[in-house]
Amino acid sequence: MDPARLRLLRELGDRGSVAAVAASMHVSASAVSQQLAALQAGVPVPLTVKQGRRLVLTEAGEALAIAATRVEQALAEAQDAVGSFLVHDERPVRVSAFHSAGLTLFAPLLAELGDGPRVSLADADVAQDKFAGLTADYDLVIAHRLAHDPEWPVRRLVVMPLLVEPLDIALPATHPLAASEAVRPEQLRDERWISTHEGFPLAGVLTHLGALIGQSPRIDHRINEFSVAAQVVRAGGAVAVMPRTTAAPLAVDGMVLRPIVGAPFARHVDVLARPDAVAHAPVRRVLEALRQVAVAVTPR
Repeated sequence: MDPARLRLLRELGDRGSVAAVAASMHVSASAVSQQLAALQAGVPVPLTVKQGRRLVLTEAGEALAIAATRVEQALAEAQDAVGSFLVHDERPVRVSAFHSAGLTLFAPLLAELGDGPRVSLADADVAQDKFAGLTADYDLVIAHRLAHDPEWPVRRLVVMPLLVEPLDIALPATHPLAASEAVRPEQLRDERWISTHEGFPLAGVLTHLGALIGQSPRIDHRINEFSVAAQVVRAGGAVAVMPRTTAAPLAVDGMVLRPIVGAPFARHVDVLARPDAVAHAPVRRVLEALRQVAVAVTPR
């Protein structure tokens, strides 16, 4: 089996369409289709099937794509063995993070790396089910999920926990509950809320809070960016759920964070990567720097 064709199969599984694979590799969709057909010709079971207008992997195709990941990893390790003898590696390590993680981690990461590997940083705030797909474009993807959310697809990815971050209630400093050390769920009944957009991890917190409160929260605003949400909170426009560590710099000038009693909500912040990406020494160096930064920013 041609490793290049195996890679196309894996890319199809990760990116979801022939057009997306073609665009990422700067070739035509017909060229991708031809190579996938050539791969199929050497395999006695169907690897793909039409689903509407899209071409998706069969169970056998998924199994072969996972095997292709191990092939890519082995090739990357071989390449890295030679690359370790080079003085400079010109390609930067590509790192993406959702907005609040980038705000908290990117600057300390650059300081931690110093003269180490070059990095190319990007903010990528996507719905939870899209984070795994970002590993097709980035070496390291900083992602988040709630404790009760589905696990990441570990059969294709390497998942490295970075930190577990408690979730607090953001209140205007003038709010009656702001004087309390903590807030009970029932005290939040009839509040107006800021939520993230549907499909984003923190949106699910309000659903669970509603179950504890005994009524569905009234969501007045949907804002993903915490700094924007903080301005609305300060203005008294609503309350919100915010992560304790990454939102700590925002808890000033009229906004406070208070823990929730009896409801230990938290989000897991993890690093996702393809196995072949982690095979490269510069990527591992950046990953270790991220771990050091996460320890430094996590309150003791």
